[in-house]
Formats: sequence, structure tokens, C-alpha cells
Amino acid sequence: MRQALMIDGAAKAGGHYSHAVVANGFVFVSGQGPVDPKTGVMPDDFAGQVRQTLTNLQTILTGAGSSLDDVVKINCYLSDVTRFSEWNTIYTEFFPAAPPARTTVGCQLNGIQVEVDCIAVQSHE
Repeated sequence: MRQALMIDGAAKAGGHYSHAVVANGFVFVSGQGPVDPKTGVMPDDFAGQVRQTLTNLQTILTGAGSSLDDVVKINCYLSDVTRFSEWNTIYTEFFPAAPPARTTVGCQLNGIQVEVDCIAVQSHE
């Protein structure tokens, strides 16, 4: 079974995609950026963008019946890969123990400094 989800309270999708798709007990979350869904404002600083992006990811996971603790794989995209150390430090705040598998790449992003997507186990329905 496949279920496409748009989560109340999550940042508005920037294109034609679902916030997440649930299939076979997994939650596949689309790439999230740093826009605060309540204000529509994006932090100017890198650290603020990372924290907001991971918070946005958390919002979608919760709405899909999952959590950060259930994440098995993360993909992170940084506009400046030299910020990896700072990214990693903030990431540890959200995943302090038993972190998921992760890939981090440097790439061009459209007006943002970080984007993150993930796959998680659906912990409750």
C-alpha cells in the first residue's frame, strides 16, 4: 500500500510533490529546506537554516506517524561543503545517539544553504 501525505503545519511544498509517502511500513520524506512554516521566513545564518530544516523534517515525520528516532537513512545537501563540521555538530543535537545512516554532499541549491530528506520506519499508525 502507498499513501501520499501532505502534513498540516509543515512548510508549503515548493513544487509538485508530497511531503512524504508511506509505503510498506516506511516513511519517505521529500527534501526539506529552512523556511519556517509558521512565518514563511528563512533564517539568514547557516546554523539557523540547519536547525529549521531538521525541525521541518521532524514535523513531517510526526505527521506521518514516525519520529527522528525512527530514521534509518538521511541525505543532506549543503551549498558549501566546507560547512560540514558545523552541519555535523548541529545534526548531533537532533540525533544524539544511534544516528541513522547518512550521506552528505555539496551541491548547488536555489536560495538555501541546506536541504535534507530521509527514510524512516513508521512507528505508529
